[in-house]
Amino acid sequence: MSTSGQNSQRPQLLQAAVAAFHQPAVRYKILFTLGMLLIFRFVAHVPVPGVDRDALQNTFDNNAILGFLNIFSGGALENLSVAALGVYPYITATIVMQLATPMVPRLQALQQEGEAGRNKIQQYTHWLTVPLAVFQGYAQLVLIQQLGGITNIGFTGGNALTTLATIISLVAGTMFLVWLGELISENGVGNGISLIILGGIVAGLPGLIGRNIFTGTSAALSGLFLLAFVAISVVAFIVLFQEAQRRLPVQYARSTFKGGRMYRQQGQSFIPLRVNTAGMIPIIFATSIMIFPPVVAQFVAQTVDISWLASIAGFFQNAFSPTAILYWVGIFFLVVIFAFFYTMVVFQQQNLAENLQRQGGFIPGIRPGRPTQEYITRVLVRITWGGAIFLGIVSVTPFLVTSLTGVQALTISAAGLLIVVGVVLDTMRQIEAQMMMRNYEGFIS
Repeated sequence: MSTSGQNSQRPQLLQAAVAAFHQPAVRYKILFTLGMLLIFRFVAHVPVPGVDRDALQNTFDNNAILGFLNIFSGGALENLSVAALGVYPYITATIVMQLATPMVPRLQALQQEGEAGRNKIQQYTHWLTVPLAVFQGYAQLVLIQQLGGITNIGFTGGNALTTLATIISLVAGTMFLVWLGELISENGVGNGISLIILGGIVAGLPGLIGRNIFTGTSAALSGLFLLAFVAISVVAFIVLFQEAQRRLPVQYARSTFKGGRMYRQQGQSFIPLRVNTAGMIPIIFATSIMIFPPVVAQFVAQTVDISWLASIAGFFQNAFSPTAILYWVGIFFLVVIFAFFYTMVVFQQQNLAENLQRQGGFIPGIRPGRPTQEYITRVLVRITWGGAIFLGIVSVTPFLVTSLTGVQALTISAAGLLIVVGVVLDTMRQIEAQMMMRNYEGFIS
């Protein structure tokens, strides 16, 4: 059968999703994934001890920064549940390990040891997650206490035991979610950690829309239609750039012996360079940096009695609020910068030119070794401009949508949009791959 015939018979993504329920093994994987996500949503509604729900709700309703952070937790932070931190300490630990690997010789050696080395790095990532979760959990508890949402947080007086129990509950919730995510990756469909994040974002959307879709007694019908049009356009825009790639042709020279003589054969392949190699990481970096000034300013404004210092803190709190234009300008430029930085870091770790030369491959017209490395770098820089500007535009989309439509709904962040679209596409592709594998098994048997 020809390659074109095989491609024409490949099941489409949606068709594969529907047909998956007719395959017992694939159906089990899908149901297992849904079951783990259901457990996650149950845990997200289990609060830590001693929480005043009414005071906590009022605090989140009156603070834009906390509402912004609450989106990613799927409402778990607003409930101050044991899953309030989500899996974000683990995501932070993973990013730190990725950035540290090319700079630490020990980690470089582990990465080159294959599966055993990667498992060891994964173990280090789990260890690093714990102190990061402790720090993030305590920082969020102090911030919420300063805003009046909770009390009895601190290590002075009789609050030490309560604070320690709360922090341990938050850390345990994070590690439990990481364990659920790894179970999904092993026994379900898709990347478990990404699906946990997706579940939190999607679960928070109904309440977000219900609270914010009308700015007053009613919203303009034209604004709602414009909002729907922009939302569909942004999703299509994300899909286009997430799937876009530049394919560099590669040829492999192979020698075979036949009839006592040696023949050289040429095999052709390609290197797929993605336009958006960095994924959602630059937006996470940029958001983490830009959310830091207003959080610190808010903490200083409410704890310091010096008037001039409090006024400066109030200025930074307002200027870098998620509703201010300066915040989004900073987000755009930081996203572009981090997109190039993270792409170059990932590219250096892959050692494409060295691996090609080791396998006998070469790019036509380019000498192996350093010239190949320089050529791939030039191409990667050019296409990364497109990916970086794409990420920058997507990162400011929530602000632009709110300004255009006047509808205060769907203030979901750009990282949330990328996560939702990217995880859905990846999961559907994995379902399709599972279906194709089952079909081949049936054909062979």
